[in-house]
Amino acid sequence: MDRESALALMHQYVQNISLRRHMLAVEAAMRTYAKRMNEDESEWGIVGLLHDFDYEKWPEPPAHPLEGSKILRELGYPEEVIYAILSHADYLPAYPRVHMVDRVLYACDELCGFIVACALVRPDKLNGLEPKSVRKKLKNLSFAAAVNREDIQRGAQELGVDLDEHIAVCIEALQGIQDDLFDT
Repeated sequence: MDRESALALMHQYVQNISLRRHMLAVEAAMRTYAKRMNEDESEWGIVGLLHDFDYEKWPEPPAHPLEGSKILRELGYPEEVIYAILSHADYLPAYPRVHMVDRVLYACDELCGFIVACALVRPDKLNGLEPKSVRKKLKNLSFAAAVNREDIQRGAQELGVDLDEHIAVCIEALQGIQDDLFDT
């Protein structure tokens, strides 16, 4: 299991550039949290990179992420990686978020998408973006309306971190890959 193979798998299944960028964003946040928690950055990064790789082909629950988990098993991915990906779907009660990697993936998924949406309407993108600005946008329900605000709140709670701190960590992670997230 290496990043290059995971990236090739993502490219094989995901054509939508926005979805690819979302998966790169979640990968970056997962790697940042793994480093902070002294966990395996490579494994956690791959969880983030592949968490939605099956979404274009099987967007309806529960096919996503169940179909993707079958492919990952066939390819020999570790069960911990597959379980974490399955656990990010609230509609799969057989896969509760019990491991830290599960909780971090859930906490970062919606929030990373929301932070990218916030950055897209700013001239400096992620540069200078503050948690208070993100929180203000969270209150505007018409902004990035598809993002589930309850998932963002629940994710931070399950992770056991203050929402502002969580937002700051994710912003910092995304700043490190800003060139991959936005057209320049």
